[in-house]
Amino acid sequence: MTLPGKNSSVWPGSRVVVTGGAGFIGSVLVWELNRRGCSNVVIADFPAQGEKRRNLAGLQYTEYLEPWTLLAQLSSGSLGTFDFAFHLGACSSTTEANEEYLRENNYEYTRKLAEWALRAGTRFVYASSAATYGDGSAGMDDTDPGQLERLQPLNLYGKSKHWMDLHAWRQGWLDRIVGLKYFNIFGPNENHKGDMRSVVCKSYSQVLETGVIRLFKSYRPEYRDGEQRRDFLYVKDAVSMTLHLATNPAANGIFNIGSGKAHTWNELACAVFAALGREPRIQYVEMPEAIRDKYQYFTRADIRKLLSTGYHQQITPLDDAVRDYVVNYLMLANPLAGNIPGSL
Repeated sequence: MTLPGKNSSVWPGSRVVVTGGAGFIGSVLVWELNRRGCSNVVIADFPAQGEKRRNLAGLQYTEYLEPWTLLAQLSSGSLGTFDFAFHLGACSSTTEANEEYLRENNYEYTRKLAEWALRAGTRFVYASSAATYGDGSAGMDDTDPGQLERLQPLNLYGKSKHWMDLHAWRQGWLDRIVGLKYFNIFGPNENHKGDMRSVVCKSYSQVLETGVIRLFKSYRPEYRDGEQRRDFLYVKDAVSMTLHLATNPAANGIFNIGSGKAHTWNELACAVFAALGREPRIQYVEMPEAIRDKYQYFTRADIRKLLSTGYHQQITPLDDAVRDYVVNYLMLANPLAGNIPGSL
């Protein structure tokens, strides 16, 4: 499998900064930039250890800085100029309860980085989240920023992302920057995320250990167990969409980043079993009480705004994406970064 547009001519001469560059989506973004001929990349992240360090294997970049060091050096001008800034670093734990920490790490840092980028004339792309949509009762529309105030995220993580979306709208920035509402992204280089790993990653380990995939029971009568639906998107597609929007000067504002389809957890689990050549065995377990009233039962990205910008690449079907992830990465204990030279 090869990503579309990897020979795009804009990237070889570009200077790029990527926060969260040792993390999940960030490291895959750097991997794809390298494939497109861009190695003049500054990565900002906290010191990488263990599985997270493996994400950097084979990546080509010029500097690695801690996040607050990056912000200070950008503000002073000591790092020079940049064409693109991808802000993908954040605390991604949906169970984090320290509001002050999330405000500083997820919101204030993003705001300060956006202010620098706007002053510097650097194309700024930042990660928001589908968690900002809460239970979906206010819709999942990315076309009208005036609707942002109606959204009610279900957890502090979602709120911390929502604060930045609201600030960007109120400041009139959304005609000059790009905010990405990533839905359920899965794929290589997420092993370091612990309990925040995707269900695909967790399920693979469960099958090897027990032969069974455990899914949460439903606590809403309109959804049978395992029939809760989410919009699952392969990380390679998420990165392709991200780079497309970054290079399209007419594409500004908030964009949903998803497949445009809602699949059940049962379908996802069956895709994992199929990739392993096994018959499905699914067990439904109690959902922790602490998250029962904060659980999203349905998400589906409306991606018409993304498509209207000229994004016409085929989105990897769920079964194919799960198979690629399981067979070419999880089964080989292989980080994506090590595969830069060839196609997948």
